[in-house]
Amino acid sequence: MTRPGIPERIPETSSDDTWVIIPLYNEATVIGGVIEELLGSFSHVVCIDDGSTDGSADAARASGARVLQHPVNLGQGAALQTGFEYVLQQGGARFIVTFDADGQHRVIDALAMVELARERDLAIVFGSRFLDARTNPGIAKRIILKTAVWVTNMTTGLKLTDAHNGLRVVRRDAASQINLQQDRMAHATEIVLQLGRTRLPWQEFPVELLYTDYSRAKGQSVLNAINILVDLVVR
Repeated sequence: MTRPGIPERIPETSSDDTWVIIPLYNEATVIGGVIEELLGSFSHVVCIDDGSTDGSADAARASGARVLQHPVNLGQGAALQTGFEYVLQQGGARFIVTFDADGQHRVIDALAMVELARERDLAIVFGSRFLDARTNPGIAKRIILKTAVWVTNMTTGLKLTDAHNGLRVVRRDAASQINLQQDRMAHATEIVLQLGRTRLPWQEFPVELLYTDYSRAKGQSVLNAINILVDLVVR
């Protein structure tokens, strides 16, 4: 028996109408494994290298991804916008999956979200780490993320449980209405606002985020939480 909201059948591979875009900045040590796992299920993986200085772009190419490069670091919002614009130029692209570069997202969740979009004719599927108890972000980050959810819901009119999760599925008609101007962490609220304005059908999906030794060693958990809070205050 499956949990509510999860398709009865999760495909082993995605069809050619689905593209994965990965904003990439200084993740050379892990991006190869992320791409190789994705290519086992998705035919099209595009990395937008946002001015990395550690050879991330070369590592991504070597692992089989297409790579677009920003000459300087512009921020994750700008990288996502470049990815959306590129994929929308590709014939036959129906769904876009946004996926983080640091190994915290699970390919099986991305596959299930695309299948859910197909089965229920959804234009947007938002991943949420707070729909079940599998993910433990820690008390401090949980409080800040929940604050971000409250601010995002007040701003956008949508009722999400996780507003700053980088794992999403966006159908072509919804993606064509995205025009991100916020380059840093505030883009996560901006994309929810723009997708909400489309009035297209959406749903959240329970996903597990893998907080690895690598991400903790980089300090991403605390740093991202601080970035979210600062951007919510100043934007």
